[in-house]
Amino acid sequence: MDAQHAWHKSSYSNGSNNNCVEVAEGATVLVRDTQHRDLGHIAYPPQAWVAFVSDLQAWCP
Repeated sequence: MDAQHAWHKSSYSNGSNNNCVEVAEGATVLVRDTQHRDLGHIAYPPQAWVAFVSDLQAWCP
């Protein structure tokens, strides 16, 4: 975690194989790979993130 963002692991990430995605929610939603944090993150508008998560939940309950 860095001082600017409160990162948390996705509830769908499987901790046993270290293939995890971390998310920091705020004015923009930031997403990064836990194995490659040094490569940065992708930023999404909150509305796009909500739509993405909704679609995932509908597709794979």
